[in-house]
Amino acid sequence: MKQISRRLALGAAVALGFVPAARAADKKEHRVAFHVDQNDPALMNLTLNNVSNLMEYYHDKGEQVHAEVVAYGPGLNMFREDKSPVKDRIARMKSDSFPSNVAFSACGNTKKGMEKAEGHPVPIIPQATVVPAGVVRLTELQEQGWTYIRPGGGQP
Repeated sequence: MKQISRRLALGAAVALGFVPAARAADKKEHRVAFHVDQNDPALMNLTLNNVSNLMEYYHDKGEQVHAEVVAYGPGLNMFREDKSPVKDRIARMKSDSFPSNVAFSACGNTKKGMEKAEGHPVPIIPQATVVPAGVVRLTELQEQGWTYIRPGGGQP
């Protein structure tokens, strides 16, 4: 009986405007992982557009987004300090993402392979964190319930 009374009282408070209908605790938090495995500036810009649009949409609804862009294979070039055609855009996105969050993860296996092939260290942009393996990072995020997006599709 007490629960019914509480629900009726809460319902009346909401109807009268004393309690906001959607409390902050009721807002959904979105977690989305983006996969980049191609050395293609157009595809990377599409990915960054997707991240921006996602964050703007949910920001307008008062909801937070945690987005992570994971690059491996040829896609790691998008996170290279010496080669990335989008490093300035990534820096702006990282600094402007609050209250949501965008992270950039660079595949350590790919980095090691590039360093071996090129014979020198491969510099990664400061906004990216080197993870042991990009494919492992994507797997872990999906196992934690993150939504997986692969912009442009591509061949599996």
